[in-house]
Amino acid sequence: MKNYLQELLKRKDLLIYLVKSGLKAEHRNSYLGYFWWLLDPLLSAAVYYFVIVIVLGRGGPDYPVYLITGLILWRWMSSSINSSSNSILRYSSIINQVYLPKTIFPLSFTITQFINFLFGLVVIFIFLTIFGVSPTWYMLYVPLILFITFIFLLAVGLVLGFFTIFIRDIENLLTHVIRIFFYGSPIIWQDRDIPPEYQFIVDYNPIAKIVISFRNVLIYGKPPIYTELFVIFGLSIITIVFMLFYYSKNEHKIIKAL
Repeated sequence: MKNYLQELLKRKDLLIYLVKSGLKAEHRNSYLGYFWWLLDPLLSAAVYYFVIVIVLGRGGPDYPVYLITGLILWRWMSSSINSSSNSILRYSSIINQVYLPKTIFPLSFTITQFINFLFGLVVIFIFLTIFGVSPTWYMLYVPLILFITFIFLLAVGLVLGFFTIFIRDIENLLTHVIRIFFYGSPIIWQDRDIPPEYQFIVDYNPIAKIVISFRNVLIYGKPPIYTELFVIFGLSIITIVFMLFYYSKNEHKIIKAL
């Protein structure tokens, strides 16, 4: 385990290269490039605003900023999970030629999507300003929430990155699982709208807890959900440590499976 971590640290230059190349590759054939990280959530928000507010008559005066914060945070989480799940498969040609600690690939994609998300934060703060949301000292919790979210996404990425190699059906199932989490989290619907008998959907949903905490500190001037966030963080750290150990003992299997 110690030797594996030392080997991973030795490859920090490769990690930086993978992150840079990932950022470039994602927008290589796009005229708008990184502007899509600003435009995409705006277009999604416009669609959902039309459906929820205009067609269904739901929402409220703060719904646009509620919607945009949820969509941008969700875009980061879903894109990170999707990309890191097949990260090792994507670099199979390199892995078969030279030894590399395989955890570097899920890690690089997790970092790449986090950097992309930082562009989306610009849109969030523009919306907060437009809709007159006054800053509070609770906004100081934003870096902590983002750090916990990053650790959570890294843990998920390490698990999926490994097992997708051996169970290729995971990649197909993931699309539907992510869709379930999207509609099972208060991204486009407000948590007050959920019937009491379905409250468990939020109570046991880590993504919902992250989204609610993020909105609390940004929009409502309230503290994050401390207990749940630290449970998510603790379990994520345990998962990361376990997966690092598991990778170090089973990387030879990865090469055979590829």
